[in-house]
Amino acid sequence: MSNADLRRLDREIRATSKKLEAVRRGELWPLNGRERRAMLRAAAGGAYRTARGRSTGRAETQMESTASAAEMRLTAELNALHGERQRLITEAARAKAAKKSSGWW
Repeated sequence: MSNADLRRLDREIRATSKKLEAVRRGELWPLNGRERRAMLRAAAGGAYRTARGRSTGRAETQMESTASAAEMRLTAELNALHGERQRLITEAARAKAAKKSSGWW
């Protein structure tokens, strides 16, 4: 494990955390293409129904479920990054302990 690997993972963790907070605030920029299209499709459907004087309940539900799916995706990605970081640290500690026990210090 090198410090560069940890720095790279830390940078990705920070970026993913920022994306997750942005999704929680309702921003669209962290969404992937499929999620962004689903949001825009729901917004267009809601606008059409509003123009016709009908309920926008379904469109709002679709937007909420898309935001929830994006939040779950980013949370899973963040957990995977944290797990990878922990694995690298553990691997480095084991290598250091093995090196010390073999007498190569």
